[in-house]
Amino acid sequence: NLAVLKKRHFLVAEPVTGELACGSTGIGKMAEPEDILEFTDQTIGAGKDLRGKKIVITAGPTQEALDPVRFLTNHSTGKMGYAAARAAARRGAEVVLVSGPTALREPAFVRTVHVVSAEDMYQAVMREAPDTDIFIMAAAVADYRPSQVEKEKIKKNDAGAALALSRTKDILGTLGANRQPGWFLCGFSMETEHVLENSRKKREKKHLDMIVANSLRMAGAGFGTDTNIVTIITEEGDEELPAAPKEEIADQILNRIVRMTAVPGMHS
Repeated sequence: NLAVLKKRHFLVAEPVTGELACGSTGIGKMAEPEDILEFTDQTIGAGKDLRGKKIVITAGPTQEALDPVRFLTNHSTGKMGYAAARAAARRGAEVVLVSGPTALREPAFVRTVHVVSAEDMYQAVMREAPDTDIFIMAAAVADYRPSQVEKEKIKKNDAGAALALSRTKDILGTLGANRQPGWFLCGFSMETEHVLENSRKKREKKHLDMIVANSLRMAGAGFGTDTNIVTIITEEGDEELPAAPKEEIADQILNRIVRMTAVPGMHS
């Protein structure tokens, strides 16, 4: 019966492994309510205006190793990128989420690729790029990495220490410089000052269709929060969105992308 339903394009929340009524353990336990809710949301939670599109989304921080014990990173939790991945999947897209280290639960109906360093994220995105339609780069990728990674733990000394750093590869910059027909590039810009000015410059420099700017200084925005306050910047102008849950912000960003990609010649 389940096979017939699947053939008729029903989405089936499969039973999971757990303790069964007979006392043994195996496949047959009902899926958890939150999982069933995700299946319901995927089925009827949104229109499928992104069906047929492949979207690559990056999320979270990267970790750049100093030695076997320490690394350089940032305060990103990945919440904005994960919200975008869930929203895009709900709207019918094939979603690949390239995620740095986070404590978040993997989104259902999304193929998640786990990475650690900026180089790992660069390689993962480039592997997915050839058949991708839309890129949403929400990750907080390290701009620098230690020039040398020590094989043993670095010992402290009383004289202090200097750390030599090297630039990491610019994922968005590489995509923008080598963009293919039909690609849509959306970046994120986290700033502490001159937010709009710096973000507009970044969009132009990296040849992006859209950049989503937010400030670390605003209450209710930035790293680790469940809400965000952003300004969507395109060639046509700026659109400031009021404070809202990151899931709602994600849907509004996708709304703008759908409108822009529906207009011939809007991006190249």
